Amino acid sequence: MPKKAIVPAGSSAPIAPFVPGTLADGVVYVSGTLPFDRDNNVVHVGDAAAQTRHVLETIKRVIETAGGTMDDVTFNSIFITSWDNYAAVNAVYADYFPGEKPARFCIQCGLVKPDALVEIASVAHIAK
Repeated sequence: MPKKAIVPAGSSAPIAPFVPGTLADGVVYVSGTLPFDRDNNVVHVGDAAAQTRHVLETIKRVIETAGGTMDDVTFNSIFITSWDNYAAVNAVYADYFPGEKPARFCIQCGLVKPDALVEIASVAHIAK
């Protein structure tokens, strides 16, 4: 099965061996996305809502670069460092998925950089 790396213009170099997204057979797989700037520094330290917005905007750019929209997202994996941030993450998440929601799960765990409060990985089906 052929696959294509999806790297939106202006993307930073990943901190590990991966690409922001992969398109295969009409499905976009978006890598775990953290609230990083172009230099891989954590943005909006201490603000889970702003970090979630930053992450979802980054995911949106990957999906749009592949030819889809956020309406094409069918599944999200959400990782948070504290349940204290769950409500803030959900409030922003609801703005990006206002209609029928994608399937998802959410777990609490440590993330690759201590100031990162949220990470999200997504799957979108863009084949029409």
